[in-house]
Amino acid sequence: MTSQSGDDGQNNKSEHMSVHSLYRYPVKGLSAQDLKTITVEANQCFPFDRAYAIENGPSRFNAKEPKFLPKINFLALMKHERLARLDTEFEAETETLTIFREGRQVAKGNLSTSIGRNMIEQFIAAFMREELKGPPKLLSSSNHTANHHFADCPDPLVHIITTASAKALEVILNEKVDLKRFRSNIVLETTAPWLEKQWLGKIIKIGDVEIQIIDETSRCAAINVDLETGKRGRSIPATLTQHFSNENFGIYGKILNGGQLTIKDNVIIIP
Repeated sequence: MTSQSGDDGQNNKSEHMSVHSLYRYPVKGLSAQDLKTITVEANQCFPFDRAYAIENGPSRFNAKEPKFLPKINFLALMKHERLARLDTEFEAETETLTIFREGRQVAKGNLSTSIGRNMIEQFIAAFMREELKGPPKLLSSSNHTANHHFADCPDPLVHIITTASAKALEVILNEKVDLKRFRSNIVLETTAPWLEKQWLGKIIKIGDVEIQIIDETSRCAAINVDLETGKRGRSIPATLTQHFSNENFGIYGKILNGGQLTIKDNVIIIP
């Protein structure tokens, strides 16, 4: 069994860490939005992260009283790898989503309006027709300030991975893996793999923002999807289990105070 202690001859004090990438996913199951900087608030997700989802068949979602629902109610990469063939752009100021397929714009709509949502729904109805359980419907809470989100866990957390652990996983898999496969919010630039496994219960400080590490991330079949081809490859969760006796890769954190996160921000660990 491969060791996952994370020390690798180094400790948290000697390891220099910084922010490598920042991402959000405005629509659950669709592509990432690269961010250079983002302003966050305490006890909330990234603004507009998983703010929308595409209902796959009737669900119990109530926009006026939004509650957590499992991802089986929505289109998601776990079961619908075809979604990876789409690229998207999202303008937060206008809540406008643009969808591209093979570099060509195929749909565009303002998600804050019924007409805009319908434009996206019509495209999804045609593109995903063989996998739909009913008419697709774009869902969001009626009030974004309520911080409802369609992530895989009910609590408003951020998902974090490290570059060194991703590279170590590539060695195990013997293949290159796009960092975006893991659908994280924050990618930390590190040199020693698996350090993040030591951070449970600790606080990481990125710039002036403190994030308490809550748990490791148990992975599902979504990370098996090749984002370039939209096809499903070998089972990464099974490989993780084979080497580490669990499917964990990455960590969840709770934002403790508001502030700004920016690419290349330094990162320190607070015991």
